[in-house]
Amino acid sequence: MVIVQFENVSKIYTSGDHELRALDRVSFSLEEGKFVVILGPSGAGKSTLLNLLGGLDSPSEGTITVSGADISRLSDNELADYRASAVGFVFQFYNLIPTLTVYENVKLVSEISKNALNAEEMIDKVGLLDHRNNFPSELSGGEQQRISIARALCKNPKILLCDEPTGALDSGTGVMVLKLLLEMARSAGKTVVIVTHNQNIAKMADVVIRVKNGKIRSLEEQENPLSADEVEW
Repeated sequence: MVIVQFENVSKIYTSGDHELRALDRVSFSLEEGKFVVILGPSGAGKSTLLNLLGGLDSPSEGTITVSGADISRLSDNELADYRASAVGFVFQFYNLIPTLTVYENVKLVSEISKNALNAEEMIDKVGLLDHRNNFPSELSGGEQQRISIARALCKNPKILLCDEPTGALDSGTGVMVLKLLLEMARSAGKTVVIVTHNQNIAKMADVVIRVKNGKIRSLEEQENPLSADEVEW
């Protein structure tokens, strides 16, 4: 079932007489429960695409539909509700609150999400239940990233959006995080969308979207994507 539909979407930034098309008439659709990689060089439009899908920004032109609902013309308050209920975010830097414990960081999302899952269960899912009373500074980078994933999952989102989620990690820890994200798509039925410039991550994807100069250069569906263990890092 199609969960995301972009139709002729453009994002235009203006400064005086200058106009920059960060995205230029982009169209594609994504099915539910897929592991999707958006690939391209810096400045290609990858993060703009992710921000539009996540409701962090609105398109200048075109329509974005998520689960049959048009999110492209929502008000700021409606976009905040959409972000709280439908989307989980995982960033390159973990954005954990340093004065809160692991449990408190994950539990925090229950204050904004009406359908939040049990915080301890999500921490257990990422294998860090023994660390629930630790503070972020007491965790390694990989552990902090896994907690940020637990926090995103605790919202019980339909879509998990990840912006360079392994960019700050060593290769071994990065593979561990990718395995976890892949499991979310394969076992939990989440639609996982990863923005990256890493060609290796694309080998694991069900769908690879290649972006350059604000345009979709190709959309490839891979019938037999590799597992994280099969990729040479």
